[in-house]
Amino acid sequence: MTPFDAASPFDARYYFADAGFYQKLHPYVSEGAQVRYLAKVEAALVETLADFGVCSRKIAEEIAAACNQVKPEDVYEEERRIQHNIRALVNTIKIPLSKEAQPFVHLFATSADIMDTARALCLVDVTCTVLLPDLVNLEKQLIQMARAHADTPQMGRTHGQHAVPITFGFAVSLFVSRMGQRIEAIAQAAKNLRGKLAGAVGAYNALSLLPNADPAQVEATLMKRLGLAIPEVSSQVAQPEYVVDFCYALTSAWGVMANIADDFRHLQRSEIRELRDRKASDPTSPVVGSSTMPHKVNPKDFENVKSLWKAYMPRFFTMLMDQISEHQRDLTNSASMRFVMEYVAAFAYGVHRLAGSLAGTEPDVVRMKAVLEEGKDPITAEPLYVLLAMVGHPDAHEEARVLSRQARAGNKSLAQVIAETRSLDAYLGNLSAEQKAILEDPARYLGASVARTRAVCDDWEKRIAVFGV
Repeated sequence: MTPFDAASPFDARYYFADAGFYQKLHPYVSEGAQVRYLAKVEAALVETLADFGVCSRKIAEEIAAACNQVKPEDVYEEERRIQHNIRALVNTIKIPLSKEAQPFVHLFATSADIMDTARALCLVDVTCTVLLPDLVNLEKQLIQMARAHADTPQMGRTHGQHAVPITFGFAVSLFVSRMGQRIEAIAQAAKNLRGKLAGAVGAYNALSLLPNADPAQVEATLMKRLGLAIPEVSSQVAQPEYVVDFCYALTSAWGVMANIADDFRHLQRSEIRELRDRKASDPTSPVVGSSTMPHKVNPKDFENVKSLWKAYMPRFFTMLMDQISEHQRDLTNSASMRFVMEYVAAFAYGVHRLAGSLAGTEPDVVRMKAVLEEGKDPITAEPLYVLLAMVGHPDAHEEARVLSRQARAGNKSLAQVIAETRSLDAYLGNLSAEQKAILEDPARYLGASVARTRAVCDDWEKRIAVFGV
């Protein structure tokens, strides 16, 4: 099969199209990987049974070796014959085994014991091996950008309108903090993923047939062997909230990434131009921006991140619906839960694409200063209002609002209107030189932008260091 045979545009255009990304994700999100994780749990199960004397260590080793040799295509062929995925796996594992070993494959387990445990194990592995390292590297990119521009003045914006000045580094530091918190949430949610070995209704019915063994201890031993948290209680399936919480952590992180992409692409708008795509000034780049307008260089990478978020974020609602299972189990989540791994893969691609987008973008410091200089006069209104109130003006906000409107109506600068308003002289005379300097040049009205940016970067450099990336 080639990408041109794929039904999913995610596979055709992104997963298969990027060799490095594909190689990194394939061991976790492919169908073959899912079969191998199921077999890994079956191997761990029989090794646990040997711990409790149910079978010999030699038999456990024989079965574990067979599990390691399972071929996904053989399991799929057997499933086509018998119409049951886990029993197909068990039958395939049994083929090379001695008659002495065959009875102990899948003993005491129900299908969901294996599937839910394998899913949790796979999600933990892909999180530790792929997601967290890539997210931490993305966080480092943001920290580096915030630090480099901690004191680069920029016009702040609210509601799409000029507000008061900040620095570009401060704007990025907000995303440093938001993304950092999402990284910690993903790590915690992965740590809380759990499997199970509680049987057909979760009550350890089969394990209770073991003499002189605590069923819960058998389950706990298996989970410890696999490095998973221990469940409190189960039905036939593991409590779904563990996976739901994990997927919510991914979804909320994706929302932050979509917000970064949105803000950055808007800063590339022709009328703003505070960010520029490096490809735009590279005459050797073959990238085409339009089929008819040769001059175009579009922020398509940032747009792609948001577009994928739009496509996959609603799938989280399916995961919420998968919380509901009739009594101890039904199959209404059987097909839908299979898409969790595709969701993980698409999220990983979003991280990958955003990191590349940031690397290809640079702030136009000169343009940022020009925009601030051009638009700085009206923003004098806020420091004027605050300073007047501080020296006793009884209605400072209204005074500043009216003066702002007068300036706009008379096509004058606010600074000029302030200078012409004699009633303000007594108040302005009580201001310090530093306070007057802000009114004279509101581009200096940066607040604590620089200090807060550096503090946030310092904090998150320490916090992400625990991930060892």
